[in-house]
Amino acid sequence: MRIFSGIQPTGAKHLGNYIGAIRNYVATQERGEAFFCIVDLHSITTDYEPEELREATLSLAALLFAAGLDPDRSTVFVQSHVSAHPEAAWLLGSVTSFGELRRMTQFKEKGEQQEFVSAGLFTYPVLQAADILLYQTDLVPIGDDQRQHLELSRNVAERFNSRHGEIFRLPEALIPEVGGRIMDLQEPTKKMSTTGGTPQGTVGVLDPPETIRKKFKTAVTDSGTDVRHAPDDKPGISNLMEILAIVGGQELSAIEARYDGQGYGAFKDEVAEAVVAALDPIRLRYEELRADTAELDRLLALGAGKAREASAPTLERMYERMGFVRP
Repeated sequence: MRIFSGIQPTGAKHLGNYIGAIRNYVATQERGEAFFCIVDLHSITTDYEPEELREATLSLAALLFAAGLDPDRSTVFVQSHVSAHPEAAWLLGSVTSFGELRRMTQFKEKGEQQEFVSAGLFTYPVLQAADILLYQTDLVPIGDDQRQHLELSRNVAERFNSRHGEIFRLPEALIPEVGGRIMDLQEPTKKMSTTGGTPQGTVGVLDPPETIRKKFKTAVTDSGTDVRHAPDDKPGISNLMEILAIVGGQELSAIEARYDGQGYGAFKDEVAEAVVAALDPIRLRYEELRADTAELDRLLALGAGKAREASAPTLERMYERMGFVRP
């Protein structure tokens, strides 16, 4: 089984990224041949600083390895190191409609926030489809907010297969049943985000333990006292319960039973300690990897070589089926 997922380097990674993506990567690498891509080409579709992009790419690479991605079991690479990705995206653009791209929710949301809306922001879902389809992917670990983009990838694959003959597998999404969308601790009706969220409500993967504890201690809850999973009525408590269920390996029902009649103080403390226990070893390993630049470069070069080899056959078949004269 082939597994693929991509993650943008820009923006400091937070607890939502860890639970919704990175943690799933580590788990799914045991299930088959896994490819995890740092999608730096996607990061230039909005305003950015070149030096910040370079630093963020290396930082994310170190974080992925620190979180548990094993180069012996997974191919971890930088998107721009594998030229098949933009090439395949251009070819897939011929089987993607303007209407499909115009309906993309994230394009609408990001476009409204900017004066200059790049063509890349409009077309990047095609590049995302290329990322996935190049590796004959069976399973894509993603967060809940990426459902629409994966569905587009499936539509593009089906249309290409219909016009040019069967080439692509149709990928399936792997979305966590609990924790697929982690919310801001201060505004629990909004998704946790380093760009659109609150600083106090966003828990960074690399935050030191005392910072994490402080953020959970001040997390917004409600005027009640019962620890109960009810996202519509109790969004703050429900969010904290989902976090504890994921990082602490507990059932929601067990959490409710244990804190029946106890109030929120001890509950928040337990959530904080569970998050510290999950993230602090990652932070310490990350610091080691960032200090060893030669090792990080070696790991990324190894991953790029594997990704080029794996993606080349699919790209070549695309060119041939579409009628291009090949050298």
